[in-house]
Amino acid sequence: MSVIRSVGVVGAGLMGAGIAQAAATSGFDTILRDVDETALRKARAGIEKSTAKFVEKGGLTTEARDAALSRVRTVTDLDELAAVDLLIEAVPEDMAIKHHLFQELNSLCPPATAFASNTSSLSIGVLASGSGRPDRFVGLHFFNPVPLMPLVEVIRGDDTSADTYSAALEFVRQLGKETVEARDVPGFVVNLLLVPFLLDAVRALERGVATAVDIDRGMALGCGHPMGPLTLLDFVGLDTVVRIGDIMHAGYAEERYAAPALLRRMVAAGSLGRKSGRGFYDYSVTPPVPVSLA
Repeated sequence: MSVIRSVGVVGAGLMGAGIAQAAATSGFDTILRDVDETALRKARAGIEKSTAKFVEKGGLTTEARDAALSRVRTVTDLDELAAVDLLIEAVPEDMAIKHHLFQELNSLCPPATAFASNTSSLSIGVLASGSGRPDRFVGLHFFNPVPLMPLVEVIRGDDTSADTYSAALEFVRQLGKETVEARDVPGFVVNLLLVPFLLDAVRALERGVATAVDIDRGMALGCGHPMGPLTLLDFVGLDTVVRIGDIMHAGYAEERYAAPALLRRMVAAGSLGRKSGRGFYDYSVTPPVPVSLA
C-alpha cells in the first residue's frame, strides 16, 4: 500500500477521539466521523482540552497544538472518508455493527485504502473476512487514554498482506507509540492477561476478602501498579469489561473470563464507572469515595 498521509477514524467516543488526536498531533490529516453531532462536539472539545494540557506541561508548543487542531475535521457523512489512506474503526465492541460498517466502507473507499479495527477482543480474521479487503485489513488496538498510553497492539489476520502489516507498524511508530505484535486470539496479549485479573478483583470484593480501597491499595502499593484494579475497572467502563469478558469466555470457555454476578448487577443498574459518575467509587465528590455495594 502507499504511504499513509491521511487517516479516517469512525466513532467519536473516548477511543476514537484519542486516536484522532494522536494522528493529527503526529502530522496526519485526520477526519473523525460519528453519526451523532453531540458526540462530535464533545470529542472536539476533549481534543482541545487535552492538547491544551500538553502545551501547559511543555509536551507541545502552541504552534504545534494549533497545527494539530487544524488537521482534525469532524463529519457525520460516511462519504467524507472516501479519500483517506487508512481507516480505523472505533465503534462499539459488536461484530455485527463492525461488519456492517466495513461493508459500507468497502463500497465507498478505493482499493488502496487500508482498514484497521481498534477491537480489543474480537477476531481480526473474522472482521477482515467481511470487509471485502482481507489483505488490506489489520488490528490496531490502542489503549485509553490514547494520547498518553505508549502501546498499540498490532494484529495480523490470516490474509493480511506483508505490505499492509509493515505499513501499519510504521504508522504506529510515526505516532510515537511502541508496538506489540500479537496473534489473532481473543484478548490478544494485554486483555488476555488483564481481564482475569480485573474480574478476580471483583470476586475478591464479593467474597469480602477486603474493602475496595484496600484491594486497590494492595495492588497499587504491593505490585507497583499505577492504580488498583477496581479503580481501573471504573476508568475502563464496567460495561466494556463485561462485553470483553463475554467475548473471551465464548472464545476460551474458561470461567476466569466470566463476569461475576456483582459486576453484571452494577452494569444493569447503570453503574458503569467514571463515565456514569458511579461504579466501585462515587465520582460526584472529590476525591471519589467507595460505594457501599452490600
